[in-house]
Amino acid sequence: MDQDGVITRKKGRLVAKDYNQEEGIDYGETFAPVARLEVVRLLFAFACMSGFKFFQMDVKSVFLNGYINEEVYVDQPPGFEDHKHPNHVFKLKKALYGLKQAPRQWYERLSNILLSHGYERGTVDKTLFIKKSNAEIILVQIYVDDIIFGATQDSLCEEFVVAMKGEFEMSMMGELSYFLGLQVKQTKDGIFLCQSKYSKEILKKFEMESCKEASTPMPSSCYMDDDTAGKSVDQTKYRGLIGSLLYLTASRPDIMFAVCLCARYQANPKESLQSCKRILKYLKGTSYVGLWYPSHSSIHLIGDSDSDFAR
Repeated sequence: MDQDGVITRKKGRLVAKDYNQEEGIDYGETFAPVARLEVVRLLFAFACMSGFKFFQMDVKSVFLNGYINEEVYVDQPPGFEDHKHPNHVFKLKKALYGLKQAPRQWYERLSNILLSHGYERGTVDKTLFIKKSNAEIILVQIYVDDIIFGATQDSLCEEFVVAMKGEFEMSMMGELSYFLGLQVKQTKDGIFLCQSKYSKEILKKFEMESCKEASTPMPSSCYMDDDTAGKSVDQTKYRGLIGSLLYLTASRPDIMFAVCLCARYQANPKESLQSCKRILKYLKGTSYVGLWYPSHSSIHLIGDSDSDFAR
C-alpha cells in the first residue's frame, strides 16, 4: 500500500514456517538493527542546515538477498514438488521470508557492501552510514528494505544509486515523502514532519472520530493515582493506546508528558483514567501539528520548552 492506504501492487512469496526452527539448534542470533526515530529527526535537521534533500529507495524482495551461514532444509513446497524425488528436501542457499535468520543476514550483506564502497557505520545508530569526499558528505539511513539518502553534492547520490542497483533489484521512489509513518514535506524553505494520517488512524481505531476537541492534552487540575477500588478496564486495549500514542510522540513532543503520565498505570488500568481520552480529543483538533525545520538554520540549541503545560 502507498501512504494513502491504496493498494499499488500485490505480491506472492514463498514463506518459511519459522515456528519449526529451534533456538540454539537451527539459529543463534536473530537480531537486526533498525533506525532510531531520533536519529531520523537529526538527519532532517542536518539536511536543512546543509541545504540538501533526502531521497528514497526500496529493495524488492529484500530478505531473499541474504545468504545464510547455517544449514537449513525445507520441505518441497506445494506445487513445486520434484516427482522423481518426492521425499527429498531442499537445502537453502539464501534466506526466505519467515526464517529467523533473514533480517540479520540481509543487514549483514547490505552493510558489508556499503563498507566496501568506503562508507563508515554510525557509532550511535548502526543503521546510519556516512561517506565523506573532500568537503562533501552523503548520509544513508537503512530501515529493513527502505533506504533514505541525501548528499551535499548530487554526484554522490547518483554514485550511490548506481552502486545499489548494481547489487540489488531496487526501485527509486524519488524525493522522500513518507517514512516510518512520518509524512515528510521537503520545500526550499525547510522540512515539515507530521503524523496526521497516523493520528486519524488512532482516532478511528479507538472509536474517537466524532469526539469533541480539547485545547490541551490534559487538564490543569489533573490528578491520577492507582485507584485500587476502581473498576478495571481492558488492559490490552489500554496498552495498545499507550503504544500508539508513544509512537506519535516522534513528531508530537507536546503530548509526551501526558502520554508518559498515563503510561505509568498500564499494569492495572482503571475506568477513572480518562486522561487518555483527553489526549485523543486534543489530537482531534491538532492532527495537522508537526515539527518544522527551517532551511539554513543554526544547529546550535537556542532554548527549550517544557511540554507539561505548567507554564
